[in-house]
Amino acid sequence: MHDKILKDKVAIITGAARGIGRSSAVHFARHGARLLLADLDSEPGEEVAELVRREGGEAAFVRTDVSDAQDVEALVATALQLYGRLDCAFNNAGIDGEASPLSESSEENWDLVTAVDLKGVWLCLKYELRAMVQQGGGSIVNAASAAGTVGLDYGLSAYVAAKHGVIGLTRAAALEYATQGIRVNAVCPGTVRTTMLDDAIRDGIVTEEGAASLQPMRRLGKPKEIARAAAWLCSDQASFITGHAMAVDGGFVAA
Repeated sequence: MHDKILKDKVAIITGAARGIGRSSAVHFARHGARLLLADLDSEPGEEVAELVRREGGEAAFVRTDVSDAQDVEALVATALQLYGRLDCAFNNAGIDGEASPLSESSEENWDLVTAVDLKGVWLCLKYELRAMVQQGGGSIVNAASAAGTVGLDYGLSAYVAAKHGVIGLTRAAALEYATQGIRVNAVCPGTVRTTMLDDAIRDGIVTEEGAASLQPMRRLGKPKEIARAAAWLCSDQASFITGHAMAVDGGFVAA
């Protein structure tokens, strides 16, 4: 690869154990990033770190609950301890929660989904930004969703609300830190072939054909397609982009 757009950059990736996070770990490493991977599931997370190392990359794994402030603070501290700096972060961890009509949905589901998908991003931003302010710059990408730009009628109201919140949080952070050399953007995936989608298909929330038909391209997205967008936004090639919510959705929000 001639153009390693993340060469020598230190990056945190949350939700790195599978799906988009796993693909992002591999893609970021191939572009030269040194990685600290985080996930709640240790065994597959360690496997991803080992995969990166087998390919000649540099990666470590830390079990992290992104909804827990102490865990997130420790994650960022570990990046600084291991590598001496933090250049970029992909705050990718997220869940979709239970599918049910809003009037029948549980408070526990609301609390869990918003804790991971919105509070988790807020906590990651909080501690990543502290490190980046001290070193004079950096780039952060938050995982939002096409569901953060429109309403959906699949019984995932907490998820939709949280992802809308991520986009608002991204824009607020981008404006607050625009003069400090820190860029904050979001990626908004459409329906991507991940474990989360497989679970939704298994639970009868959606069919594979139905999920694919949501995109004008009439196919599911691939995790590596989201990884490429996140890596590019983290890189210096996107140096004049901040506060942007990038749709990577096969045309979903354009329809």
